[in-house]
Amino acid sequence: MNLYMTFGTADYLEGVKESNSNESMLLLHTNDNAMLIHETDGETVLKEPKKYEVLDSVGSLENAGFAVLNNIPVTEEGKPLFEQRFKERARMIENEPGFAAIRVLRPLRDDTYVIFTLWEDEASFKNWQESKAYEHAHKKRGTSDGVDQKSIFPRPSYVTTYQVLK
Repeated sequence: MNLYMTFGTADYLEGVKESNSNESMLLLHTNDNAMLIHETDGETVLKEPKKYEVLDSVGSLENAGFAVLNNIPVTEEGKPLFEQRFKERARMIENEPGFAAIRVLRPLRDDTYVIFTLWEDEASFKNWQESKAYEHAHKKRGTSDGVDQKSIFPRPSYVTTYQVLK
């Protein structure tokens, strides 16, 4: 499974989505930009998208209102270790109230992995951040066993959030 992302105005991307209604697409926006996501086993209909291989997938892209993308740059040498850590994740997030989906995405063109989660709403995401499941998922942060070892991260990670356009 592959996932593709492209950016533009909400109006333009909504037209692309409507023209490809048989495809699995999700339109997201912030105050100043929009992103269209296309998830498919085949080729994308998007022009010049960011390309990712889906390493882990739980849930559906439907029925969500809030998206969180944790963008994590990883060195070439660090990719196997990073991917192994995510394969061994506790999978507690899936049981959180308001959780809709997660995709662990391997970049096909650059070095930035994306941990893409979907939630019913922003409050559900914020509640998860205060939960035991979040604490457990991040308990190794800052230790030699954590995925935040500086030697495999060339730059700091960053989070982007979007509202889902219905």
